[in-house]
Amino acid sequence: MANAANFQYEYFSSVTQRKVEWLWYPYIPYGKLTIIQGDPGEGKSTFILNIAALLTKGKAMPDGFHVSGPQKVVYQTAEDNLADTVKPRLLSAGADCDQVAYIVDDECSLTLEDSRIEEVIRQTGARLFILDPLQAYLSQDSDMFSPGRMRQQLKKLADIAAKYHCAVVVIGHMNKASGEKNLYRGLGSIDIAAIARSVLMISRDKGDPNIRYMFPVKSSLAPEGSTIAFTFEKKRGLKWIGACDVGRDQIEDCSIDESKWALAIRIIREMLEEQDRRSSDVLQKLKVMGISERTAHSVKKQMGVTSYKKDNVWFWHLND
Repeated sequence: MANAANFQYEYFSSVTQRKVEWLWYPYIPYGKLTIIQGDPGEGKSTFILNIAALLTKGKAMPDGFHVSGPQKVVYQTAEDNLADTVKPRLLSAGADCDQVAYIVDDECSLTLEDSRIEEVIRQTGARLFILDPLQAYLSQDSDMFSPGRMRQQLKKLADIAAKYHCAVVVIGHMNKASGEKNLYRGLGSIDIAAIARSVLMISRDKGDPNIRYMFPVKSSLAPEGSTIAFTFEKKRGLKWIGACDVGRDQIEDCSIDESKWALAIRIIREMLEEQDRRSSDVLQKLKVMGISERTAHSVKKQMGVTSYKKDNVWFWHLND
């Protein structure tokens, strides 16, 4: 317990007022934590990589919001291979890869409390730091449903964002609770959404599954922005439509009411439909979604997915 005799206080007259600055108004503020959430396969990673690509070239955001010159980005992912997936996506999005860094964590896995996060932002001067997905960067003693523990970890991340005036974006998968408000369906404790200043959702159009929408479900620092539409196809990539006036009844409800077996089938098909993938990458993504390796191999067998070895690395292939 703190000693009451040693406490300090000040008057708000001593506080220097300043405006919130925005990477993309009113969606992603500098110096704050933003969460992008949605069901698996909705294009969250591709969406944020395309935003990062615009930032590296100093280009306007999809709705025309002006960016003040090229800026550096740190993109940290635990789900996709850097060489055969992440870099091709960056190049397809038109990114300047000299402006995009990542932390090499092959020998020591990165966590939310890792000092390397602050150090890479400090050394690169990055204005955008992305963690994809959140649950892959929890420390071993973490519980996503423990309010105190999650708040402690995310507050540290938010403090780093404020210290370096860097926008920190965390990608999160949705939980299975259908019928709840979208804000409360992010995976884990409600404190995850509570500590973020902006929470954005990505979902599909009910009539055309190739059309996706990004829309705010929490906006603490500005009025809610317009819905941003884009098309997303595995082989053609992402194309911006821009700000649009669409009713929420046209947007598919973000719910996962499928078993782990069905979810595994969906993830494996989505990962392999465009190209063969390393077996380790597929198993890692399934693990992040709570699917055991035993279940993964059983689903693989049922789907008729075959394996082959190339340069001492095992790959999975989805047969037509």
